[in-house]
Amino acid sequence: MTDAQDRANRWPITISIMLATVMNSLDSTIANVALPHIQGSVQASQDQITWVLTSYIVASAIMIPMTGWLADRIGRKRLFLISIGGFTLASMLCGAATSLPEIVGFRLLQGLFGAALIPLSQAVLLDINPPEKHGQAMAIWGAGAILGPILGPALGGWLTQQASWRWVFLINLPVGVLAFLGVLIFISADRETKAKPF
Repeated sequence: MTDAQDRANRWPITISIMLATVMNSLDSTIANVALPHIQGSVQASQDQITWVLTSYIVASAIMIPMTGWLADRIGRKRLFLISIGGFTLASMLCGAATSLPEIVGFRLLQGLFGAALIPLSQAVLLDINPPEKHGQAMAIWGAGAILGPILGPALGGWLTQQASWRWVFLINLPVGVLAFLGVLIFISADRETKAKPF
């Protein structure tokens, strides 16, 4: 990344990154309160419906360790865009799901694409801030990362009651589009890096 250009765009980049971070962290808890409604809609048992949550967590856990390796291979900005775009598309598919296998599969995709958002957000924030501001940057990032799980259950319950369980996933669409455009416009192109072995 071009340090001078990215540092000049520090605030727009920070806002874009925070949108992606909040979107990802929100999804870890927002579906919890909607599970009984999803269960009735897709005619699943109590044991089966928990896979809506488990598939997301398992996919994230598998993909997080691969983030650095993938960023070296395809570039940090490109991986960020793929992750935000894939997560947003998977959210739309979750909102449109009509069966248990569909929603579990789309949640799996959400986890796979969303896993890189947290480590990439931290890496970019550290890159665009001078060393003396790293603590402040991580404090801002931490506030956004914590905000999602705190707001998730309340927002999920409100959306489910006021509209439908589908909106706990569809709410990611405008946030994802804004985050994608922010990363695309404000983060400079990746520098050439030497890919390391996995």
